[in-house]
Amino acid sequence: MNLFRFETSRQLLVIFLTIAVFSSLAGLVLYRETFSFAQQVDLRLKDARFSLRGVQITTAPVTIIAIDNRSIKELGRWPWSRELTGRLINAAGRQGTKVMALDMVFSETQNVTADAALAKSITTAGNVIMGYFFREEPQSDDPLALIQLAASRVSFITAASGATAATSLPTYEQVDANISVVGKGAAGFGYFNQLPDADGLYRSTPLLMHFRGEIFPSLALKAVSHYLGDPLKVAIEQFGISNISMGSRTIPANEQGRISLAYYGPGGTVPTVSAADVIAGRLPDGTLSGKLAFVGVTETGIADLRPTPLDPVLPGVEILATFAANALEGKFLTRDSRTLGIEMGAIALLPLLLALFLASVPSTLVGLAGFSLISTGYLGMNFFLFSSQRMDLSIVYPLLPLVITYLGGETYRNLVVERKGRYLKKAFSSYVSPELVDEIVKNPGRLQLGGEKRIISILFSDIRGFTTLSEGLAPEDLVKLLNNYLSPMTRIVLEERGTLDKFIGDAIMAIFNAPLDLPGHPACACRAAVRMVKRLRELNDDFSRRGLPRIEIGIGIHTGEAVVGNMGADTRFDYTAIGDSVNLASRLEGLNKFYGTRILVSETTREQTVDSGLLFREVDLVQVKGKVKPVAVYELMIEENENIRQFERGLQLFRSLNFESAALEFKTLAEETGDHVAQIYLERCQAFIAQPPPPEWNGVYSALTK
Repeated sequence: MNLFRFETSRQLLVIFLTIAVFSSLAGLVLYRETFSFAQQVDLRLKDARFSLRGVQITTAPVTIIAIDNRSIKELGRWPWSRELTGRLINAAGRQGTKVMALDMVFSETQNVTADAALAKSITTAGNVIMGYFFREEPQSDDPLALIQLAASRVSFITAASGATAATSLPTYEQVDANISVVGKGAAGFGYFNQLPDADGLYRSTPLLMHFRGEIFPSLALKAVSHYLGDPLKVAIEQFGISNISMGSRTIPANEQGRISLAYYGPGGTVPTVSAADVIAGRLPDGTLSGKLAFVGVTETGIADLRPTPLDPVLPGVEILATFAANALEGKFLTRDSRTLGIEMGAIALLPLLLALFLASVPSTLVGLAGFSLISTGYLGMNFFLFSSQRMDLSIVYPLLPLVITYLGGETYRNLVVERKGRYLKKAFSSYVSPELVDEIVKNPGRLQLGGEKRIISILFSDIRGFTTLSEGLAPEDLVKLLNNYLSPMTRIVLEERGTLDKFIGDAIMAIFNAPLDLPGHPACACRAAVRMVKRLRELNDDFSRRGLPRIEIGIGIHTGEAVVGNMGADTRFDYTAIGDSVNLASRLEGLNKFYGTRILVSETTREQTVDSGLLFREVDLVQVKGKVKPVAVYELMIEENENIRQFERGLQLFRSLNFESAALEFKTLAEETGDHVAQIYLERCQAFIAQPPPPEWNGVYSALTK
């Protein structure tokens, strides 16, 4: 009866691959639906890449003219007079600034003189892109200002049939625009609204917004377009924005018109100069020449500060400058068809790769190492593509199905496979060597627990006169003696890679070459027998010192076919061997009492140990009880014996019917060495001399008892 149906490697692989496919499908569903929690974790993990990468230096011709702490101290508190702001614009123009973008809005009149002075500076410069701000709250409109603003809308738009910008872009109906008198000389306008992610961090910037039926560009996008001299072009599809371009440059924005920012570092990483130094002319020659300059407030307390992955208080003007530098360098933090393909490929393939690995390794610990290696490999690739190619790959979504595959696979391994392994270890560890237990657990498919025919070597060992011995000892002394004897004998069997079949009172039954293959198992059984006899000598010396009786044992060994497996009732069973070969080994053990020997082995065992270095002598041809065919019986010698040759001569003479000469050989051995086998043959010779055997006699001795 099969108690377990062990999975083969192929079956285990199929199970792990099934778990991997399920994990991949679950990962793709999560990836498509973009669950809020997973998205937030993914964003936080991606933020860490900026810190690991470190600060980068931009080579783009972008500079920030900062109204900083020094500017406030030298030139007065903010907001400045419009004459002073005009002086800043004039000074930047004289120093060669190609385009100025003002991260500020002049939505109210200061006074006629001040407004006119600022307007004159803006008109004279001719390269100023002015900022404005979309609002949710109702505002009073300046018609002329709205007309000026409308001139900066995106005019080159291609839209698919039925596609509108309102479907994907942020939409507003109110605006804080610059008063018309100030804005009339501007080279263009752009909003400086920024939109945070759900956790409040600014990782991207909105490049386009929808206002009263038209599409308007951000201040940074408009400034870059003016700097390059290329008009903005926008393509709209049913799903949203499909393309933003300026001449040959394409901006890889998403369908909502947003683009992730490739931050260079914390505040101040983008080249920054003080407004006070610009007005005073203290900058080195060429500092602003040919530059796109963003003018904005950075002084703490009055600046528009935004939390980003690298700086919790990054000035809003630096977000604008960061996009401009990204655009002019052509190095965006991209999420496009390539990144989507890599992510989906990782979601689908990494779990399969892990499943192949898990199915090929034997333990949870090795599986954890493989999971860690694959996860680290993906993280390394993710970081490499981020730092060198600025690819914005997801971290959570590819790793999530990998985690599910690992947890599912190892749960199955622990609840099913390793539970069976633990059962096997528990079932076999008490009577199989630790090395063999490990092999069984590692390769359970090699184990047939329901019963199989195998060629095995069977060893039986029994204490001589145990009944008499037990009657003369107190129960506690008997138990102590048995434990002291059985423990070292068992260790010897296990060390020789045998399987302890059972204890039968004082007897030991062991099998070799089951449940797993054991090359040279006849020799292993014989070596175990020799070691048991030698170890018993040491034990007897100890027993004598402790006042316990000395004991003697007999051992029988046979090699042959037997049925091995778990046998018994449904609720109680043992791994054992049955068959004629087992019976013969038991009979050989019993014959030791008749021949006065310690170890008897069958002819089959003897033939398979020719090259083992073990020493044997043939004892007899015996027809044991229950067997028709006689069996050649050999004594396994404990040490070298110089009298073996004389015994073999006597045996040869005996079988050639020369009983007189044989008797002389055996008599000498019996008297000089006390060899009990020689004494038996001497008595047989004397009997045959007195009464010769019948003509059909073949030298076989019939053992009528066990």
